[in-house]
Amino acid sequence: MKPLKILAAVIIPLGIIIAAVPENRTRPYKLTADELLTEVTEGRQFMSPDEIAQMLIVKDPTLQLIDVRSKDQFEKFSLPNALNVPLESLLSAEYEEILNQDIKLNIFYSNSSNEANQAWMITRQLGYKNNYVLQGGLNYWAETILKPEKPAEGSPNEEIARYNFRMGAGKALGGGSESVAVGAASGSSAPKPVLQKNKKKKGAAGGC
Repeated sequence: MKPLKILAAVIIPLGIIIAAVPENRTRPYKLTADELLTEVTEGRQFMSPDEIAQMLIVKDPTLQLIDVRSKDQFEKFSLPNALNVPLESLLSAEYEEILNQDIKLNIFYSNSSNEANQAWMITRQLGYKNNYVLQGGLNYWAETILKPEKPAEGSPNEEIARYNFRMGAGKALGGGSESVAVGAASGSSAPKPVLQKNKKKKGAAGGC
């Protein structure tokens, strides 16, 4: 995609949201369009479902999941211990201490990545640094963690280890109850994927 089109895809939704916010609730932006474009195109805001699942399983105290969908959608299904901060209420003063802090690792999520990305763009331009986006949203979470695809026979140990981790994580976090045993290609068990928080993230999967 050409840089101008990428820039438009980032700035237009952001402008629409900001335009809808009452004037006395807006705050000055701290990033230029070029700076925000660089972060978006490099996918710095994304954390993968595997990273989030591992943090949930080990009960990492720094993790704070933030569901930016509507209250109705949140009450029907949400990730464990998530807070509901609907996108339209993001700039409310009651949420500022949650979003602008350096203790918790805030992870925005929505059904896909669209609304969560909008929440990240707004908070990032306000200068908030500790906010990220669940890659692919709940749709991709369901595909990778709750219903992972079984690897083909002879797959590399890394793929089998990832599948075993996802099966265990899915059962622990609300996935299917069926037990599926998959051994490593060499016959030995491979280690679980290791969480790496601060690496450069890939772009979102699972649509927008």
